[in-house]
Amino acid sequence: MTFDPRTIATPIYQALNELRTLPNQDDTRLKQQKGQSVELYTYLSTWGMMRLKAEQTALADNMRGKKQVVQKFFECLQELSGIANLANEQGLVTLKNLDTDEYLGLTGLGLALAQEFSFWATAIYSDIQGDSN
Repeated sequence: MTFDPRTIATPIYQALNELRTLPNQDDTRLKQQKGQSVELYTYLSTWGMMRLKAEQTALADNMRGKKQVVQKFFECLQELSGIANLANEQGLVTLKNLDTDEYLGLTGLGLALAQEFSFWATAIYSDIQGDSN
């Protein structure tokens, strides 16, 4: 079986493109989406998968753009890993209950996805400039 790098890139491109084209978005939300996408790798490598999932719940309503990106990240991770209940409200419990090897492997996959999010955000949100707050 040959590894196809599009396996990882395609769902992320589709997820960010879907977010970018949602109706009724203002500049602030687009900046948040771009900023969060670019920052995923740093957050994940510093704080870990469980804290990122908890952050999804903790983000305030005025950070909806950031929350949308974290949701899309976990949807892509669930799709590519085949591990159920990562993207829904059970995600934190699912992560907590994984054995060590599964959790570390999932974190490695998550870091690869986070790199792709950063790349695609730069391409998809190329016209969005400024601070994401």
